[in-house]
Amino acid sequence: MSEVLQTDKPVRMNSRLFLLIAMGMMSAFGPFVTDFYLPGLPALAAWFGTTTSWVQLSLTTSMMGLAGGQLIIGPASDKYGRRGMLLISMALFIVSTVACLFSWNIESFVFFRVFQGIAGAGGVVISKSVAADLYQGKELADFFSLLMVINGLAPIIAPVVGGFVMKYTDWQGIFLILLGIGVILFIVSLVFRESLPKERRIAGSIFNSFGNFIPIMKNGRFMNYVWIQMFAMGVFFTYIASSPFLIQEYFHLDAFMYSLCFAINASGMIVGSRLTPRFDRVFNALSTGVYWLAGSSLCFVIVLVLGWSFYLLEALLFLMMVALGMILPTSTSLALTLERAKAGSASAIIGFFLFIFGAVVSPLTGFADMILSISVMTLVCCGLSLIFLVIAKKRLNTPD
Repeated sequence: MSEVLQTDKPVRMNSRLFLLIAMGMMSAFGPFVTDFYLPGLPALAAWFGTTTSWVQLSLTTSMMGLAGGQLIIGPASDKYGRRGMLLISMALFIVSTVACLFSWNIESFVFFRVFQGIAGAGGVVISKSVAADLYQGKELADFFSLLMVINGLAPIIAPVVGGFVMKYTDWQGIFLILLGIGVILFIVSLVFRESLPKERRIAGSIFNSFGNFIPIMKNGRFMNYVWIQMFAMGVFFTYIASSPFLIQEYFHLDAFMYSLCFAINASGMIVGSRLTPRFDRVFNALSTGVYWLAGSSLCFVIVLVLGWSFYLLEALLFLMMVALGMILPTSTSLALTLERAKAGSASAIIGFFLFIFGAVVSPLTGFADMILSISVMTLVCCGLSLIFLVIAKKRLNTPD
């Protein structure tokens, strides 16, 4: 029996294949903007004659934009529909990317990256909202797992292409390619058919939509899944911020080899996402992912601190990404199922906490010796994710 949601009026829908590809591209777009220029971070620092900290700050500001933008775009899409907000987001990305290309110093570049992040937030929050508009139950979880396959392709393709581009051009060449992708996604947004009929939108003032944040955040079960996902992804953000310098400077691999390692690790997220439909219950898949992440992360830290083989370290990173591939779709599905009527605002809360935590974690990877910083951040994030999983298990059959 189909679990596609029914409405009082027939809704002209895009095909499931189009939705998977289009929403997958949109949801991966914000992270893609980050991953694509990772191989160029050291070169970017040299171009502007600045420090590693300033270059890493461009990651932080982008994530802050991704976080804050969702708090605006998510509720607005509950009020005005998904398609219009998607078009506005893609238009903003085009403008902000042009601004980055014409940056005159690192400060202006960091500033314009905020708006790139806000633009990317539209795709992240709306893609989840569209899925919640159209699907429910296990079909929703399966759709998210398929989205993760497409999402997983972004970090595979992005740094590999980025590393290749850096062999023949500079960071500006990377941003010209991003500009072209932004134009393509704007055209895709024009083809997308609205998934939220007017009769299901938030009535009254736009402030009614923003007012949904407080009751959603008071839902303890919903927030439990948010915390699980947020802290688990803290491991990923630690890796994202530190990997260019860890792999290229500590292990002395070039930009292309770094991109290849990054691609292998990102493919682990695809493997993990395709394991989730094999579980009879979504929560069981989530639990397995969290325990898997904790075990592989502990082994990773031991190998890193003891200075053992890079290849063993790489294998453990791959296993950690498999676990994250299981955690992301399942935690998102379980959370949105609890707040389906306010999917845009609920998606915004998930995304906000996820990316604001990423903005906090990224600079912390440099708070001390690199090995020590990575180890501490990885263990703390894994431990907190595990704690909130235990709490979620207790709440599963207990009303708040």
